[in-house]
Amino acid sequence: MIRLLTFSLALLGLALSTACQSLPSDPPPTVEAVELDQYIGRWYEIARLPVFFQEEDERAMADYSLQKDGTVALVNTAIEPNGSTHSVTGSAVPVEGSQNAKLKVTIDNFFAKLFGSPPDYGNYWIFALESDYSIAMVGSPDRKTLWLLSRQPQIPAEQLDQYINRATNLGFDTSKLIYNNRPL
Repeated sequence: MIRLLTFSLALLGLALSTACQSLPSDPPPTVEAVELDQYIGRWYEIARLPVFFQEEDERAMADYSLQKDGTVALVNTAIEPNGSTHSVTGSAVPVEGSQNAKLKVTIDNFFAKLFGSPPDYGNYWIFALESDYSIAMVGSPDRKTLWLLSRQPQIPAEQLDQYINRATNLGFDTSKLIYNNRPL
């Protein structure tokens, strides 16, 4: 019960702070454009910055599907060390003029319904994307969230290092990254 109350208060705080935020003055650049029909599908979390809604020892995967209205439906699934899972659903709307490189993601929960959608500039920016859509680096423009995603559960160490260096150069605190190396 206490964990649920703490989680609820944290979500409330996040929702209130997000509602009052403006675009950072020096956000990292995104990729030029994203073809959503190529971006959809399953993505595995390779590394991420800590987030309050996911335990440090959980790994995750995300499934995206394109809807007829141009939005993206999402299912994010956290996988605990014992193999149990829990999922959340939501939707993503491309930010106008961003060529789909910036999305406004809303998770279907009480707080999202109470406090509305993310900021107009979006909260899910695509900072790097392989030309074959096999690896993506996404996060928030305030540099508080970052995920390295892949179509495969693992990527070669050399590629991982390249993305970590890129994230560091973009101003993310990569010393706090959590790596998900356990096989699925």
